[in-house]
Amino acid sequence: MHSTPHSTIRRLRAALALAGTAAAMLLPAASLADTWPSKPIKVIVNFPAGGAADQIARAVTVPLQAALGQPVVVENRGGAGGNIGGEAVVKSPADGYTLLMSSGGMVSVNPHLYPKMPFDPTKDLVPVAAAARVLVFLEVRPTLPVNNIEEFMKHLKANPGKLTFGTPGNGSSPHLAAEMLKAQANVFAVHVPYRGAAPAMQDLLGGQVDFMFDPGIGLAHVKAGKLKLLAVGSSRRSPLFPDVPTLEEVGLKGFDADTWFGFYAPAGTPSEVVTLLNREINKVLASPAVKERITALGGVPAPMSPADFNARAAIDSTRFGALIKARNITGD
Repeated sequence: MHSTPHSTIRRLRAALALAGTAAAMLLPAASLADTWPSKPIKVIVNFPAGGAADQIARAVTVPLQAALGQPVVVENRGGAGGNIGGEAVVKSPADGYTLLMSSGGMVSVNPHLYPKMPFDPTKDLVPVAAAARVLVFLEVRPTLPVNNIEEFMKHLKANPGKLTFGTPGNGSSPHLAAEMLKAQANVFAVHVPYRGAAPAMQDLLGGQVDFMFDPGIGLAHVKAGKLKLLAVGSSRRSPLFPDVPTLEEVGLKGFDADTWFGFYAPAGTPSEVVTLLNREINKVLASPAVKERITALGGVPAPMSPADFNARAAIDSTRFGALIKARNITGD
């Protein structure tokens, strides 16, 4: 039975309507990819100004805003081991205009420290891009009567409870590094937590504390002769100080306190925005100027995919979680 002209027209109209609906469904993704970003982007750093996270964020965001064609503004919101800044990002719209710059510790360490976190970092945040592998450097005040790591370890063992060490706060990577040292070397020193690495470094320079695992902000003082650098808390020596031994080399087997710092976004942020940001941040990390700034902090630029960054956090969660449980470490 042949179709009438009217039935043919009806079928044609129906097909056109379906095609229009399908095209409309594709428009939001296409237009978002084409138009994002259309306004300034805010990067919340969940640690105080002057620390490693802050310095890395500022090194990356200046060239990033040139690449994206919009201002990228850094805002510091420290406190609670990074949870305050993290929560602010979690509660922000998932549109790509609010990002978090954090140490990996907020995702991999804080759930072990804070039994009642205000959010779940593994569910409420999505990894966008790693920025740097951050090493920690064992530094002592210049008046401490030691000149190398062997002398320091002997002095530490001979004076249980008499030496103090500063950290950016409970559960921070410098704190965990010191706890690794105490556990593996069977020594005791008094922990003095600060609200950020910068004030801890000021007191180390002033002689108020005896030593510190520095996330890199004090290396200029080392070069100026204001601090003594004795060892690196990494699995390998630092390219900046090739003559300085790792703690593993002096007998602390498997000692590795490195952490990965990077960018996160609220869960639900469009995948095409995350992909675009990952690509552009990785390009920035490959630039000589940013490489130089991160290297000056003692860090190593660490471009990787969001999936690889997420996998790294899971590995760190396992190893640091075991240390936190064994040492009975709690949050602030």
